[in-house]
Amino acid sequence: MLARHQEPIVAIATAAGRGAVGIVRVSGRGLDALIQALCSKTLSPRQAAYVPFQDAEGTAIDQGLALYFPGPHSYTGEDVLELQAHGGPVVLQLLLARCLQAAAEVDAATGQARLPGLRVAQPGEFTQRAFLNDKIDLAQAEAIADLIDASTSAAARSASRSLAGDFSRDIHVLRDALIHLRMLVEATLDFPEEEIDFLQKADAQGQLDRLQSQLATVMQRTQQGALLREGIKVVIAGQPNAGKSSLLNALAGAELAIVTPIAGTTRDVVQQTIQIEGVPLHVIDTAGLRDSPDVDEVEKIGIARAWGQIEAADAVLFLHDLTRAQELDYAAADADISQTLSTKLPASVQVIHVWNKCDAHAAPKAAQGVALSAKTGEGLAALRQQLLQVAGWQQASEGLYIARAPCASPARSTCPCGHSAGPA
Repeated sequence: MLARHQEPIVAIATAAGRGAVGIVRVSGRGLDALIQALCSKTLSPRQAAYVPFQDAEGTAIDQGLALYFPGPHSYTGEDVLELQAHGGPVVLQLLLARCLQAAAEVDAATGQARLPGLRVAQPGEFTQRAFLNDKIDLAQAEAIADLIDASTSAAARSASRSLAGDFSRDIHVLRDALIHLRMLVEATLDFPEEEIDFLQKADAQGQLDRLQSQLATVMQRTQQGALLREGIKVVIAGQPNAGKSSLLNALAGAELAIVTPIAGTTRDVVQQTIQIEGVPLHVIDTAGLRDSPDVDEVEKIGIARAWGQIEAADAVLFLHDLTRAQELDYAAADADISQTLSTKLPASVQVIHVWNKCDAHAAPKAAQGVALSAKTGEGLAALRQQLLQVAGWQQASEGLYIARAPCASPARSTCPCGHSAGPA
């Protein structure tokens, strides 16, 4: 892919679908002839010009704003042209095709193609150009994808801090301090005959302690930032009619799942992403867990899928029905489910016992977990705080930034971190 880094590229830079405005972006070197063919005039750098975008016969495809950013003072570090037209998919496809056509046409002034080799950009290739041309570092390149994908305002702010370079600056400070410490150690080893103890004189131990403290702070911030980006997967489990679908609806604040008194109403997983203090939680309602001769084939499949979701969860809400908690058969079934959960789940996955319908029956005094009413909303605030604790969220979220672990696979796609993110 790097061998094609010198080729000019073009793409629709806005999301698919219809909108008021759509952007076609070109990046390369020497765009003057292409600009003249598309806009019939020379553009002043970094000044918007309202022009018709013309086809090969000189007929206007659309009218809009054209912006020219000469390199290296552009997003990619190359010459960049942006055509801002109306956001209909047909209009943007016509503009994209016209860019490719005009680039291949022979320029009368030079007798050569206006922009040889212009091709459609691969997903993320504009950001890759910015990375390869030292306009941004790898952490900032990844932050662009995180900012686009942010599902909460807190995640967007954290990604914006990384994009602004906050994370990179902190890493550079740590790196420089570590290099300085290494220099002191090497000086002590290289000059053992000197009476000066370089390590003691420079308070190397104090520097190391401060460095470890700074590293712990950076790690804590990145872990919290990763939580804002990824969130946690929370699965609601329990016997039929315990109120699982009602709890999902209460947490989401919308009627997402069908609620009836008929056992086995929920037969497939229902998922909704909610946010608590900016942390995304992917909450999944599952079929009621039971072992009964009344279970038909469809419900059996639903129960099997429920266990599959439970095994892949970061946290499980084990829902108990307080109105039936004293029934021997119900209590025995709950005990069986609890035993299966302890067998199937790793120790790192926390099971929160939720005692539902506290508006109709009080929770047992010895009961652990959270008592609530999905019907009235009582106890929901306590459950939300419990979920934040399980996720590892800390209240002080200012100064967080989003960072990623290095890609596990050596294979690289078109974006610097190996993820395919779109034409950005």
